[in-house]
Amino acid sequence: MTLDELENKCKNCTACELCRERTNLVFGIGKKDADIMLIGEGPGEKEDLQGEPFVGRSGQLLDKFLASIDLSRDKNVYIANMVKCRPPKNRDPKPEEQDMCINWLRKQFKIINPKIVVCVGRISAQRLIDKDFKVTKQHGEFIDKNGTLFMGTYHPAAILRNPNNKELAFGDWLKVRDKIQELGIEI
Repeated sequence: MTLDELENKCKNCTACELCRERTNLVFGIGKKDADIMLIGEGPGEKEDLQGEPFVGRSGQLLDKFLASIDLSRDKNVYIANMVKCRPPKNRDPKPEEQDMCINWLRKQFKIINPKIVVCVGRISAQRLIDKDFKVTKQHGEFIDKNGTLFMGTYHPAAILRNPNNKELAFGDWLKVRDKIQELGIEI
């Protein structure tokens, strides 16, 4: 199955209540066989309207972080979310909503087969790395899970709310750059 075929199937998903309010499915975007995959929590208002992850102010900040280490959603990373539909009022996706959507993400992951996964924010880090993951303490640490390296970092929206963490987050992205070089990944 290709990502496009999977996305077409996902468009018909009605497994949870989030599908009722969505304007657009926000499946994912980027290089379909990327070695680096970013996973956020769920679409916000702008993402729901455009059908693409991380397009608002936090997406602009994410794009700046990516550009600083020669990465781009247009050429060498794939970006997805834990849930594919916007939670009301941009609230965190509930665990049961994540449960309903996790198989879409698992299938995306299997097709893309990345070497590095960056969990963007607490929700994805706690679901994909460790349920007790603390972004403030464990950001920038790589964890090997079955041959794929996972790292959690600050969500750009959290940085916009607390700019004091911008330098720490930038340091995490530099660690991603260093890991790419260490693994000999061509970007």
